[in-house]
Amino acid sequence: MNNFTFYNPVKILFGKGQIAGLSKEVPAGARVLMAYGGGSIKKNGVYEQVMDALKGHKVVEFGGIEPNPRYETLMQAVGLAKQEQIDYILAVGGGSVIDGVKFIAAAIPFEGGDPWKICSEKVPVTEAIPFGAVLTLPATGSEMNSGSVITREETKQKLSFGSPLTFPKFSILDPETTFSLPLRQLSNGVVDAFTHVLEQYLTYPVNAPLQDRLAESILITLKEEGPKALQNPTDYDTAANIMWCATMALNGVIRVGVPTDWATHMIGHELTALHGIDHARTLAIVLPSLLRYKRDTKREKLLQYGERVWGVTQGSDEDRLEATVQATVNFFESLDIRTRLRDYEVDKSTIQEIVQRFEERGVKNLGERADIQVADVEQILTMSL
Repeated sequence: MNNFTFYNPVKILFGKGQIAGLSKEVPAGARVLMAYGGGSIKKNGVYEQVMDALKGHKVVEFGGIEPNPRYETLMQAVGLAKQEQIDYILAVGGGSVIDGVKFIAAAIPFEGGDPWKICSEKVPVTEAIPFGAVLTLPATGSEMNSGSVITREETKQKLSFGSPLTFPKFSILDPETTFSLPLRQLSNGVVDAFTHVLEQYLTYPVNAPLQDRLAESILITLKEEGPKALQNPTDYDTAANIMWCATMALNGVIRVGVPTDWATHMIGHELTALHGIDHARTLAIVLPSLLRYKRDTKREKLLQYGERVWGVTQGSDEDRLEATVQATVNFFESLDIRTRLRDYEVDKSTIQEIVQRFEERGVKNLGERADIQVADVEQILTMSL
């Protein structure tokens, strides 16, 4: 096991009726910016619950944060927050809203010019407005980590940042808030969480059996509960299990002491930036080809994954490797997630555009072994056609 430092200060309030606890979590007298997405919270009762809990606070609303939150929109929120002298933010929504709020929180006090530098130049965050979250879409784990991914429409960039200052102070996870989600979003959430685990698990062994078993337990639970959610989206226990899996997948617990990959995410972000493909679906496109392409360097963990998660034990190593990747593909497809570029009307021209963009940005040394170069990315995407 590798050396590590683990830090996660997020308070979690999990279960039915927990939104009422907002009044105790948001400081008395705070001027609150409540940020949300397209307005679904006004149709499913979440908005009313939040406003009722915050009736003793000054609340300024900002709606319209997109899936894959856009810098341009977030800067409007920054302007509003400054105008209203906001000193606390509440994200109400899924990972995109929470990611967006992390950027807003860091951008409000930023004094280094354009806050986009936080993403594009990795300028450190030295101050951030405190914020909390009410999660309504389990997928990204943003409710219990400090990372954020922001899209800039003008430049077609999708870039990440993170800081110890951008952890939520608290997050409320009420599985009942997910009951009205479209099946597409439920499927996306399961695949997103599943891939988050694989990015931290399918690397190479460092004798960390606890992390392996934790990762495998999340994968198996998602494998079992995901299809149930599509059949019965209002089953509380299923919704609760998926919600907690998505949080555990990316709150830092399973990544400590082990190598992590993230090449699938780096490549997938380009597909979202260029074509607007749902984030989870870009992962489902890239991951199988990446696993096949890197099967030799990921061999031990792939074989372990196949045996422990999918029960793949028969045949030669090569047969088992392919059967394991195919089992993963079949799982994604069973959730109505297509896994080929052609399914999204993306052709070779996009591959060349991504190659050019990576070359211009100097992207190199991806993956847990830092051995995926731009030429490899081209091969992986070509295999995904």
